[in-house]
Amino acid sequence: MESQIVRALKPIILNKIGKNKVILIFGTRRVGKTWLVESITKDANINYLSLNGEDQDVQVLLSTRTAANYKRVLGDAKLLIIDEAQFIPEIGKILKLLIDTFKDLTIIASGSSTFDLSNQTGEPLTGRSLTYHLYPIAQVELDKQENALQTTQNLEERLIFGSYPELFHLNSLAEKAQYLTELVKSYLLKDILMYENIQNSAKLLELLKLIAYQVGSEVSIDEISRNLGISKNTVDRYLDLLSKVFIIYKIGGYSNNLRKEVTKSSKWYFYDNGIRNAIVNDFRLLALRTDQGILWENYCFSERIKKMEYEQQSATYFFWRTYDQQEIDLIEINNGEMLAADFKWGNQKKKIPGFFAKNYPQASFSVINKENYLDFIL
Repeated sequence: MESQIVRALKPIILNKIGKNKVILIFGTRRVGKTWLVESITKDANINYLSLNGEDQDVQVLLSTRTAANYKRVLGDAKLLIIDEAQFIPEIGKILKLLIDTFKDLTIIASGSSTFDLSNQTGEPLTGRSLTYHLYPIAQVELDKQENALQTTQNLEERLIFGSYPELFHLNSLAEKAQYLTELVKSYLLKDILMYENIQNSAKLLELLKLIAYQVGSEVSIDEISRNLGISKNTVDRYLDLLSKVFIIYKIGGYSNNLRKEVTKSSKWYFYDNGIRNAIVNDFRLLALRTDQGILWENYCFSERIKKMEYEQQSATYFFWRTYDQQEIDLIEINNGEMLAADFKWGNQKKKIPGFFAKNYPQASFSVINKENYLDFIL
């Protein structure tokens, strides 16, 4: 099925080819970056050169930063693909020289972390680059492949196993669980351990496990620090690194400087439910679980983010709570408009909190449940 799924970024990136830009594609390992780029090159109808940044010969080839060298390397190619670009030393300076020298060149550079790639490309590529984030397959991408009944039937499986591309080739739930377990063990933390010289991957996994159990709840850095026996600064650093490899993301509290509103704490979510469940080693069906609410909130939140980013809308996200425990799961600010939403797996009703309604009368409020969630994520 994966081969039939048109990734949402494909037409967006195809439209940018020929405009003398460096197109940066970020996303976790195994999320389909290479497949996406191969699919783009097939349809681009342009001479291209494809290089792999992990290949040491490629690193040596690009290390001589002269126009003459790069002219020999490119030949008649008008599109340069660099996969796993973060492995190439001083990649930012290389990309800048290439894009400034060859005015009819487009570069697509992909990477599984933002460490070296964004650090090295940040300053030199100002105004020359476009950045995109490739996520696990989104429901907006599956919508053309499924009818409404299939989407309903597949919902429970997506809440438990998520939507990494290779899962669509596996038939049994046992195979899917094994794949995700192996993904977490072998690939997920590879970039952090490689670039950041962190020897103790066990602490990272323990930290992820603590976060996994607290999805949708405010996280105490002090408490995590005590539980793991590491400093608060180290906890903060690890969380930052985990967000840079697109495993988790942080949501802060929203406030309009009203004294009752909580702003200093944060919540953390996973980009993919399957990764979250692999980390806690729990792939049981929903009827046997007590964390349906967590899975539902994480799923709806991440699918909303995918939808909005693929539509190229620059929304920002928060939660909202007052000190007397009035709360809302999601505040989305987009183009000056405020959307407030609560996520409910069951049929629970919830009214908009009084303090919020009074102070933010312009905001729309909805409860996202199984009946209406597709309107929210498609």
